Parts: sequence; structure tokens; C-alpha cells
Amino acid sequence: MTRIALLDDWQRVARTSADWSPLIARADVSFFEMPFTDEDDAARHLAEFEIILVTRERTPFPSTLVARLPKLRMFGLTGARAGLIDIAGMISRGITVCHTGGGPSVSSTAELALGLMLAAARQISAGDVAVRDGRFQVGTQAGSLLDGKTIGLIGLGRIGARMAAYCRALGMKVLAWSQNLTAEAAAAAGAVRTEKDELFSTADAVSLHLVLSDRTRGIVGAADLARMKPGAILVNTARAPLVDENALVAAVQSRRIFAALDVFYREPLSPDHPFARAPNVVLTPHLGYSVIEVYREYYQHSVENALAFLDGKPIRVLQSAGN
Repeated sequence: MTRIALLDDWQRVARTSADWSPLIARADVSFFEMPFTDEDDAARHLAEFEIILVTRERTPFPSTLVARLPKLRMFGLTGARAGLIDIAGMISRGITVCHTGGGPSVSSTAELALGLMLAAARQISAGDVAVRDGRFQVGTQAGSLLDGKTIGLIGLGRIGARMAAYCRALGMKVLAWSQNLTAEAAAAAGAVRTEKDELFSTADAVSLHLVLSDRTRGIVGAADLARMKPGAILVNTARAPLVDENALVAAVQSRRIFAALDVFYREPLSPDHPFARAPNVVLTPHLGYSVIEVYREYYQHSVENALAFLDGKPIRVLQSAGN
């Protein structure tokens, strides 16, 4: 039987999010519920599989790993973008690469960005710990109000525009910037287009909503973080490499700003990482798309894609890394 690996089911939701029985009847399906320790570990576990189905970009698939998977014939990813996966290299090797729909991930990611901003502003994580420790308010700090404050959005696409609407509902002034953003497009989303330097120096919270690319990698650097107001909040639910990690570590260790992060350079985040030890950082384990409504579409489409490939009629096939 064809061997199929479903990777990255760290929340153990794949089996209940779709009907796998038609696929299990025709193939040997293995579910991997823990991350690999490194590329060698991934290569050892995956060398015998002909179909690999992954969840977003939890496991990197650089060209060096793909070259060590001689039996791989089909690769399925959830969504259609994957910065940590060598899609072009797979296609050049004759591997069929299929994608899924994204489900309501625009809403789920924007909702999480809002939640992280609120958690940082009101010290919600610390308050939760205090109550569980029996201290109640003792040892907690007063938070800050968001009504009347300014949010700066780096990127005003679908997720950024949804975040703009949420922030306006809180009574916040909304500023926005990206390299191609026009004043008219910003106004249509209820925001004011401003220059990047002004946004960082003016906003009480900055939220990132850009696609990671060569042009946007490291787009937030030490100079940008230095412009932020003392006590301002940086929210990142997009991609970690948008921000210079060393600069962000230095900024939070200085206690000048708060950070609210859902994405990291290496996932899972090590408990020894400076972010994990900083009291002015709110952390979530890459939950932006991780809602059951999104998982249902991801995994049902993954099953359909694998079945269609076994039938010799692949669907949702990517023709290039950008399509």
C-alpha cells in the first residue's frame, strides 16, 4: 500500500477534523503528533513515505531534506503559501505539490492579534497566574486603556483590514503603512496612511500583517523598535522573520516595550529562549489559524487531494512556488 505521512498534528485535531476512512482504506496513513528534532530526524522518519501531508510550515522542508526523500511523489500543504518549504525544488523534481483552501483564517488570525494586544495592554496572562497562585491582585500591575489610543498596522491586506475594524470598534485611531499602500486604500479600510517612521513613533501598539518575502524580511529593525513609545506593544501574528529577532530581544529585555507574539524563528519555541523568560512578552504557540473551522477545511481538502492523486487525477496542484 502507498505510505502516507500526516505531519505536524501538534494539537491532535487531524483525526477528528475530517473523514479519513476512504484514505485509510486505500493507503497506510501515519499521523505524526510531535515535531522532529532536526532535519536528520525528519529524514529518518520520512524516507519511506510516498505522500507527505503537512500543516502549514511547522516542519521546514528545505532542498536538503527533499533530496533525502527518494520515494516522495506527492506533497500536500495546507494553505497555498509556505516560506519554509522548497516548493519550486519539489516541482522541479517531478513531485506533485497540492494545496488546500485556507478556511476562515483571515478572521481567526485577526481575532488572535486583537486578543494578544488586549492581553498585553491589560496584563491578562499575569492576572491569570496570580489568581491561580492565590494572590488575586497582589503582585499584578495595572494595565492601560486602548480606547482613544493609536494602533499602527504594518500591512493592510485582508487580515490588516479586519484588525483595523476591530481597533476602530475599541475607539482607537488607526494608522497604516506598507511599501505599496496608498492613502486611498488606507482610507477605504478606515485607516490613515502614514510613513513608517511616524507610525512607529506615534502608535501605542503596532501590529504586523505582511506576507514574508525577500522584500519584507527584517522590515522591522532596531531603529524602528527604538522609535516606539515606552510601554508600546508590538504584536506579531504574521511571520517572525519580519522582525530582527536580536533587536526585539534587546528591546524587551530593556523593558521599554511589550511584545505579543504568536510566531517565532524556530517553532516550537525553546523554553530557554529569552522571550519565554521575559515578563513583558505575551506568547501563544502559533495559534493564528488554529481554530477548528480552519482545520476542518485543511484536513478535508488534504484527504481529497491524496485520494485524487491515488486516482491519477490530482487536484489543487501548484504549478509554481507562487501559484
